[in-house]
Amino acid sequence: MDKIIIRDLLTRGHIGISDSERAGAQDILVNAVLFTDTRKAAESDSIDDCVNYSTIAKKILKLSESNMRKTVEAFAEDIAAECLSHGLVKRVIIRVEKTSAVRFAEAVGVEIERSK
Repeated sequence: MDKIIIRDLLTRGHIGISDSERAGAQDILVNAVLFTDTRKAAESDSIDDCVNYSTIAKKILKLSESNMRKTVEAFAEDIAAECLSHGLVKRVIIRVEKTSAVRFAEAVGVEIERSK
C-alpha cells in the first residue's frame, strides 16, 4: 500500500480539559499518513485519480478551527474519519500533538491508526 504523507501541519484550535486551556486558540500539530494505491494516479498523471493532499490538509485545518473537543484522542478520531471518507483512502495513521501542554516537553499527544 502506498502512502500520502502530511507532516507537521500546524493548526490552531480550542482543545483541552480545563477552562484555561479552552480560553484561547492554541497550536495543534497534526501528522497524517493516508494509505492508498497510487498506481492509477501515476499512470494517468491526473489529479482526479489522486488523493489530493492539499484538499485533505484544508479539511484538517477547518476541523481544527471549529474543534470543540476536549481531548486530542477525540480530535484525532475526527480527523481519521474525515480522511477515511475519501474514497481512495483505505487506512490512516493520525498524530495530534499539543505543543504547549506540558512544561519542558516539545509536544504531547496521541497517534491512532484506523482503517475502513
